[in-house]
Amino acid sequence: MRSSLIRGRPRRAKAHIPARVTHAVLGAFVGAGWLVLPVMTVGEHDPVPVSPAGPVASAAAAQQGGTSVTDLLMPLVAVGAAGALAGYGYLRRTRRARTRTTPGVVSAAPPVPTTLENERQARAALVLADDCVRGSRGELPFVEALFGSKAVEPFGHALRAAETEMSAAFAIWRRYEEGVPGDESARRQALVGVVGRCAEAGRRLDAEAEALDRLRGLEQGVGAALEVAEGRFRELAARTAAAQATAAELHRRYAPSAAAPVTGYVEQAKDRLVFATSQLNESRQAADSGDGQRAVRRLRAAEGGVAQAGVLVGGVELLAAQLREAAALVPAALTGGEAEIAEARRNGGRARLAPGELHARIAHADGVLAAVRTELTAGPYDPLDALRRIARAVERLEVGRSGVVGAAARLVSRSALGGAEDFIAVHRGAVGAEARARLAEAERALGSGADADVLAREARDLAERDVRTHGNPYADGHATGLAGAVLGGILLAEEPDGGPPAGFGGPETRARRHLR
Repeated sequence: MRSSLIRGRPRRAKAHIPARVTHAVLGAFVGAGWLVLPVMTVGEHDPVPVSPAGPVASAAAAQQGGTSVTDLLMPLVAVGAAGALAGYGYLRRTRRARTRTTPGVVSAAPPVPTTLENERQARAALVLADDCVRGSRGELPFVEALFGSKAVEPFGHALRAAETEMSAAFAIWRRYEEGVPGDESARRQALVGVVGRCAEAGRRLDAEAEALDRLRGLEQGVGAALEVAEGRFRELAARTAAAQATAAELHRRYAPSAAAPVTGYVEQAKDRLVFATSQLNESRQAADSGDGQRAVRRLRAAEGGVAQAGVLVGGVELLAAQLREAAALVPAALTGGEAEIAEARRNGGRARLAPGELHARIAHADGVLAAVRTELTAGPYDPLDALRRIARAVERLEVGRSGVVGAAARLVSRSALGGAEDFIAVHRGAVGAEARARLAEAERALGSGADADVLAREARDLAERDVRTHGNPYADGHATGLAGAVLGGILLAEEPDGGPPAGFGGPETRARRHLR
């Protein structure tokens, strides 16, 4: 019934319009009739018998000979009244249409965004601002190599301020995902806070973009910057060859899960270097031909490719070092785990667990340590995973993790966090807000002593899911440099050739190297 009432109201309102127009027209006709009537009666004879001549008769004769002021006044009053009524009705209808809040009637007030629309806006703001931070971070090392750390300090300060804003934005978003706050109005305000923090991060970077361009002076010539980029390219080309041998060694020496975090990294690094090679060549050719705009654009793209190749090669090198450190730490972690199990048996988990629960957890920890000892003698194993299992099993005893077991847990967390960070950095063109927020939470947890390992692994899993959904150009073994550059966020995919390269700056300035 309600819907039928809502549908009927607009039709009744529209039906009143012809009626009021009709009333106004009738009033006008009545007024016109009053004006015409005296003229139509001027020549007619009065049926009353003629009276003797006298003063009265002469006065009547004078009135019949013309139209008096009284005869004209009444029609004018009628016409004016009709016009006033019509105008009043129109103004009343207009005012009612503007202020009416009845359902089904269009109001002048703007529509309130839905919760889903607010969430989409917040997600997009997080991804955009985080990409701006990462793109800005990637350009600064090339500037520092040419001008020194002191010249780069103002831009580093802006970058750190933007990172602080992003950390706060991700923290608000994570609490929102967890249902905090619970009030609907407060949740809307939380999303507004996310967007506001992201906007401030972008503003900090935008404010320094012009000053960075003045410092670099690329429009006046790219020669010195090209030499820096080419020098880093040659260094990475040599490191990539060594990283390929390192990755092969990881597969021979450890279990498959140990090298899994960097599987395919060497191939992707080569792809980024191939892309950088073509961009460096085109930049030099453009500079020689006097096309400064194209030279700068290609140089920045090459710098982005070199920077990501460095991330990929560095990831292989770092994982190899962490696996060696973990392998050396496993025997000591086993000894430390046994000591904490003995402490739990003596003190009953410091009375925090019921006897039955404590007995079950002690049995589980004994089983984990026994399994790790077996792996040490059975062949290749994953040292980081062994430390992870030891630390988790001992932690469940609630006797206070310290000493060598605590050091093992920190090594595992750093490794997982670094792996997730590297993966997101080189695939940021496809990674969404959830993975980035989980990574930010893992970074905060690492500083607070919480379990950053679990959060970092969740961030990596979410990022890999996003890449699979987006489509990975490396999946079929036929990647191109351009596809990898777009996937990595080196190019912003805004133009047919892959778009402008991402540079230092926020949303307003990061794509300033666009085609003109």
